[in-house]
Amino acid sequence: MPPMPTILDDDDRPIGRLLTRREVLALFGAAAGAGVIAACSPGSLVGASASPSASTGSAPTAAATAAAVASGSAAVPSCVVRPALTEGPYFVDEMLQRSDIRSDPGDGSVQPGVPLALSFAVSHVQGTSCTPLVGALVDVWHCNATGVYSDVSDPGFSTQGKKFLRGYQLTDANGAANFATIYPGWYQGRTVHIHFKIRTAPQADSAHEFTSQLFFDDALSDAVFAKQPYSSKGQRTTRNANDGIFAGSGGQLTLAPTPSGDGYAATFDVGVQIG
Repeated sequence: MPPMPTILDDDDRPIGRLLTRREVLALFGAAAGAGVIAACSPGSLVGASASPSASTGSAPTAAATAAAVASGSAAVPSCVVRPALTEGPYFVDEMLQRSDIRSDPGDGSVQPGVPLALSFAVSHVQGTSCTPLVGALVDVWHCNATGVYSDVSDPGFSTQGKKFLRGYQLTDANGAANFATIYPGWYQGRTVHIHFKIRTAPQADSAHEFTSQLFFDDALSDAVFAKQPYSSKGQRTTRNANDGIFAGSGGQLTLAPTPSGDGYAATFDVGVQIG
């Protein structure tokens, strides 16, 4: 069978997508993978019958899981590809290592907005299990409460030299990378989103890289945007249903924040199948 064609975005970057049942079978039967991103909780097992407590002995084999998927007796396993989405025009590789990305390191000013504690739980997918991926670089960037990005020149603004709402963390022994930021605002033509990039070995020539975006429920955004400083921008023009990039997320990239103090907290689980 000829290989599936690579789908590229407008900048000629490969676009990830959801796996079909047939492709899931191919994934389980493959001897090695390359740069596959999966939804996976650290320490859990891949497969419909797996649970975090069943870490040894009872793990389903790849063949058994594939057979169950093929027969329709099992759902597509939880560790499947997360859709990659376009990097967009505003990525700047600042290499600014910090957890709290709200401030500008040049003048110390802090971006106003509803606090958001954003955590990534990054795992290495191996066979039918996920283990914490240590030392991966997780980069985050997004606009401020009024839709402005730092360190870019745009027809509507120029913030070159500023570095607010940008930064990276290296995953710790638990595969975790934590950020203190704010709930992002909106701008014309896009729904509310946060950009992220994961590089598994930033200094290596063969590093694996994955870029995508995180989204929010429209009702939650409506509640946040009723407050200052968001409300000063007026009624937003693009919601999830009208955003073409959100349409490519397959529903797998929407955060589920919970109230935390005077803001929100959210965790995003993502696995990397390196090979």
